[in-house]
Amino acid sequence: MLTAEEARRLFDYDPDTGRLIWRVTLCNRAVSGRVASTKNDSGYLMVKVQGRAYRQHRVAWLIMTGSWPAEEIDHINGDRSDNRLCNLREATRVQNAQNTARPRNATNDRRGVIWHKRAKKWVAQISVDGITRYLGTYSDLEQASQVYQDEAKKLRLDFARID
Repeated sequence: MLTAEEARRLFDYDPDTGRLIWRVTLCNRAVSGRVASTKNDSGYLMVKVQGRAYRQHRVAWLIMTGSWPAEEIDHINGDRSDNRLCNLREATRVQNAQNTARPRNATNDRRGVIWHKRAKKWVAQISVDGITRYLGTYSDLEQASQVYQDEAKKLRLDFARID
């Protein structure tokens, strides 16, 4: 596993831009002065050291803090390729999942609100620790959305994603 000392020897990390630059030339793909990353299928920037692939945001965290994160690193704005230090924070798996984007197949543009066909009303609900909590049924989409947002802020603090 890559150590902080080795990472600092191999890379320059700019916390303002999130760019990781090779400090040394290791091969014709890892050349001093070049950006040290490729994007994987999930949208994360990756870097390979001694045959092992690392997510760039985790290497950036290692360089800046001197240790690997205890669990996960969350991209605050949801952009997996934005590795600026101000956009990274340590998170648990549950916290990281709470900051995910709304599903593309959602029936409306509001998080935490679904349409109940039989009642012909909006239902607000929130899931915390694997348990879905019913927040009420509303005729107005805006009201249902506001109830969800208030509860999300209360329960999830900084990790609530309201979009």
